[in-house]
Amino acid sequence: MSGKRTYRYYDFVMAAFVTVLICSNLVGPAKIAQVELPLFGAVVFGAGVLFFPISYVFGDILTEVYGYARARRVIWAGFAGLGFASFMAAVVVALPPAPFWQHQGAYETAFGNTWRIVGASMIGYFCGEFVNSFVLAKMKLLTAGKWLWTRTIGSTIAGEAVDSALFYPLAFYGAGIIPDEQLPFIMLVQFLAKTGVEVVLTPVTYKVVGFLKRAENEDYYDRDTRFSPFRLKA
Repeated sequence: MSGKRTYRYYDFVMAAFVTVLICSNLVGPAKIAQVELPLFGAVVFGAGVLFFPISYVFGDILTEVYGYARARRVIWAGFAGLGFASFMAAVVVALPPAPFWQHQGAYETAFGNTWRIVGASMIGYFCGEFVNSFVLAKMKLLTAGKWLWTRTIGSTIAGEAVDSALFYPLAFYGAGIIPDEQLPFIMLVQFLAKTGVEVVLTPVTYKVVGFLKRAENEDYYDRDTRFSPFRLKA
């Protein structure tokens, strides 16, 4: 793979991916939402569920257009950005508030995630995103580039399954925040919700992928790629 090739939109897609990822961990987790759905009734979910599927859509787009190696660099950039944002959130929460500022409790609720939850989120993200990218790259070879929807949805199912299977037990098992017996149900609901969003966004993925392939004159196939997640060379 030539490292000299430049792209018009690669950096923009990377910036969008990292932005969505950081929002998913800083904006979403503190809000527990409930909506009424036909046939299902009241459904309770963490607001972060709205962000994670979008990050997987960006991961699909990156791998489909630019290949696994360039997607790998973006995943690492997201991991670094997430780690920095989490660290700085902890620092800001720990700063002693001014005597006249009465919102420390609300600030801690919104941004004061424990390091156990932060660590679980980063582990789930790291493993889930790499599984997503790996599965999509391999499926693209198996399908000879046909049936894009099968690999965007299939890779998301694999990635989200790994993410959920790691995050929830690591973050909450035995912590007393969520009853342990409820964890499997919550994991299933979140997994189905995230995968469902991916399915709904499939037409958008098709349009963005088609536009980028034409604009970049690129449709990369990972025939000779080294799939180790611990390389940064593109």
